[in-house]
Amino acid sequence: MSVYHLKNSTLKIFKHTFLILVAALCLFPLLWLISSSLKSRTGVMTDLSLVPSEFHWENYIQAWNRGELGIYLFNSFFYTAIAVFGVLFIASLAAYGFARLQFPGKEIIYYTLLLSMFVPIPASFIPIFVLLMKMHLLNTRLGYLLPLINGGLPVAIFIFRGFFESIPTDLEDAARIDGSGKWGIYWRIVLPLSKPVIAAVAIFNCLGAWKEFLLALVVFSDKHLMPVQRGLVEFQGQYSITYNLMFAGIVITIVPVLLFYALMQKNIVKGLTEGAIKA
Repeated sequence: MSVYHLKNSTLKIFKHTFLILVAALCLFPLLWLISSSLKSRTGVMTDLSLVPSEFHWENYIQAWNRGELGIYLFNSFFYTAIAVFGVLFIASLAAYGFARLQFPGKEIIYYTLLLSMFVPIPASFIPIFVLLMKMHLLNTRLGYLLPLINGGLPVAIFIFRGFFESIPTDLEDAARIDGSGKWGIYWRIVLPLSKPVIAAVAIFNCLGAWKEFLLALVVFSDKHLMPVQRGLVEFQGQYSITYNLMFAGIVITIVPVLLFYALMQKNIVKGLTEGAIKA
């Protein structure tokens, strides 16, 4: 074996070993969470193995009932679906305008919008609270959805614009010759070509909307309007925490996101490379 092939083989072994270790580090917390969700209340603290000595499947039923996860999951599904649709619709329209239309101050408006990405989210909670209070939208679903959608727009517009600018204008010129207006071009030409980017933006906004909780604490006072994270608080008593039920509740809450991510993961890299990198 030549020195070159030896070095190449050693490099591959090192690379694969490193990737396996990284994957193991990422998977271990999830495996430990699932294992702990199937243990007894005392077993969580005493049994440190990944395979429980006894499987307590009833933990999931108790977690569902005690945490009222049904209503909270419905709320999270509703908020996530509306937020993702709102971000996709508004961001794609705005990005198409920034990419194809010419109007005074376009670049100033665009980069001012991008600057909002660097503002820490908690820094906007007080202005959001005051604004919603004046609009009488506190403790309403609409009052929660509006800032949730607004928070996802800057990054989505940035990704969409980068992709739209990479689309050849010849396609749009041909559509204009056939009599299509701006809306027709956007709906029949641009959006069908943007499926990878739409999928990538949808995934990131889905994950962000699903795990969001701090904004809900600011907007809602009625716990039955809260997202699914509110149900996990039910497992925390005044003096103790029912860890096995809390872990079971966490597993229930992450299953929908894992399924959605597994179905759409092929579009993440493709969507970002065709959008943000070309920007």
